Amino acid sequence: MELIEILSLLMLLAAALHWGNTQSRRQRTTLLAEHLQPFQIEKRMQQLTEAYMRALGETDLQRQSQIWQIQEPVEQQLSEEFKALAQSFGQVPAPQARTLKLALPGIDKLLPQSTFDTRRALQIHAEGIERAVRNEAGLAPRDKAFTLMAEMFLMQHSCHWFCRSRAIASARMLAQHQTHYAQALNGVSPETRQAYLALVNGPALG
Repeated sequence: MELIEILSLLMLLAAALHWGNTQSRRQRTTLLAEHLQPFQIEKRMQQLTEAYMRALGETDLQRQSQIWQIQEPVEQQLSEEFKALAQSFGQVPAPQARTLKLALPGIDKLLPQSTFDTRRALQIHAEGIERAVRNEAGLAPRDKAFTLMAEMFLMQHSCHWFCRSRAIASARMLAQHQTHYAQALNGVSPETRQAYLALVNGPALG
């Protein structure tokens, strides 16, 4: 086979791979969007993040305390809505609910260990957000805010990973929240971190 033929074949394979990835991503994005549509999760996340940053920059302790208190109903609404989302997405058939560890179309059929169950991931995030909102650890308001933001950012990362890829999800987190993936992972509760890592790492590939 001549070099030009080899190059042409490689170009065809690359085009087929790109098309397959595009179709798979579109299907996953549409699926998640359908389940997110009834809720205002993104809006509540944005409201909480902006309020937390405002409180963290507030020098007046009384004013800071007022900002924390005003957000409590929003925190509760976010927790309840994300719990409902996790329950809704839990009804998705297993083959459609897989997050690919590698951005290769069809790899979930060849190597099942190259995926993890997004239904379980959303359940882990729902429990983590609820735990942070209840403040089971008895953290000070500042530390509670940092923990809840980490729980929200990691949850959003999982959603983007499901729709696109881990690399894109991490890049979006850094661009949108100036937070690295490792920072969010270190900021969540130990219970969330342990359950999440056990899920996404799973059995080693190979």
